[in-house]
This record gives sequence, structure tokens and C-alpha cells, in this order.
Amino acid sequence: MLVIAGLGNPGPKYAANRHNIGFMAADAIVRRHSSFGPWQNKFNAEISEGRFGDDKVLIIKPLTFMNNSGQAVGEALRFYKLGPQDLIVLYDELDLTPGKVRIKTGGGSGGHNGIKSIDAHCGKDYRRVRLGIGHPGAKERVHSHVLGDFAKADRAWLDPLLDTIADNAVLLVKGEDSSFMNKIALAVGETEMAASKKKPAANPAPVRKQQSHIRQARQGGPQVPTSGPMAEMLRKLLGKKD
Repeated sequence: MLVIAGLGNPGPKYAANRHNIGFMAADAIVRRHSSFGPWQNKFNAEISEGRFGDDKVLIIKPLTFMNNSGQAVGEALRFYKLGPQDLIVLYDELDLTPGKVRIKTGGGSGGHNGIKSIDAHCGKDYRRVRLGIGHPGAKERVHSHVLGDFAKADRAWLDPLLDTIADNAVLLVKGEDSSFMNKIALAVGETEMAASKKKPAANPAPVRKQQSHIRQARQGGPQVPTSGPMAEMLRKLLGKKD
């Protein structure tokens, strides 16, 4: 059995936060695969059980709030007599650009309090799926950034990211991490390329509206015909005589 934990904060107040991208990814997997049952409350978390082929999988979303994520995840691992090698954690990563995904086993927390908690309760040797949300650029803005909602423009990369995670979750379960990351890089990269093609030039040349001969004449412009039928018409309209 394998446990996939998506990290976030419970409740509608936090539902669209960048910090909740782990919850979003867990929800996307359960929605996409009919083998998973409805969410239930257990281990102080929401859980859903399903299968990918012969592999039984438990998806878990801790309800302990981010800083205590390890309490719920640890309880689930102990109940099923599993170790950190049986755990995959999906969570937000400030140090990756939006839409980028990296997977590693073990390592440090990178200052992420949810990961610190899981390290303390479960050990460190589990697989970490780091979902890039980008850095706001200044340390003092980090708190408001991670607890801020994704912008409407973020849907351009967020939706294909979550869809691709859901579509290819079986690769995670099978340990095919490189293939999983390649699928996401292609999906998000193609979306960004398509969006860039639709963008107008940064400083498009102004289009000069062509004025009529009558308007040019009234403004004393230089392009007034001096001979021919048009010149005769303009003299009559403007009340000018030879």
C-alpha cells in the first residue's frame, strides 16, 4: 500500500491559497480516477482509498492545519504499518517557478512547516513532490504570498498542472518520477507557449486613422486636392471660391 498526502489548510477560507496546492492535487487525483471512493474523515484527516492496477493507494489531506500535518500522516502510516518509503507528499515550493515540479527522496524541509512536521512524525526518507508556486521576491512578502489566493491568470498553468498530475498519478505510484516530471513539463510548457503566441506586441505601433478629405480640409491639412472633381466638391462644401 502507498500513501499520497496532499498538504494544505482545511476550510473554505484557505481553499484557493497557493499554500493549498497539495490539497488541490490530491482532489484532482480522486476526481479523475473512479477507483477512489468518497472522502471520509479518519486519522484527523480526509481520506480516500483506491487502486492503480494492483497497487492500493490511500490519498490523505490532513485536517490538522499545515504546521501539524505530520500528526495525521504519521497516524495513518502507523495504522497500516507503513514506513516513510511508502509515503509521497505533494506540497507547495517557493523556490520553483510556477508550474515547475521536482521530485526527491529525503533532504531538508526548505523552511516548509508542513514538511518539518512530517519529518518529525514520519522520518525523512519519503518522496517529496514539490509543486512550484514562485517566490514573491522578498522575505517579508512570503507569508502573504503563500496564504494568498491564486490569481485568475495563474489558471493558465495551474489547471494543466493539476490535470496532468491526475492523469499521470500512476507514474508516481510506480516510481517513474522522471516520466511523471516530463509529462508535466510538456503540458505546462505547451500551455505557456500557446499563451505567449496570443499576447500582443509590448509596444505596438499606433495605427493612424485615415481622415476624410473633408475633415483634412476643415483642419487646414496639407492633403486637400487643388484640382479635379474632389477639389470642386470641397470648395462648394466649405464655401470657398476661386
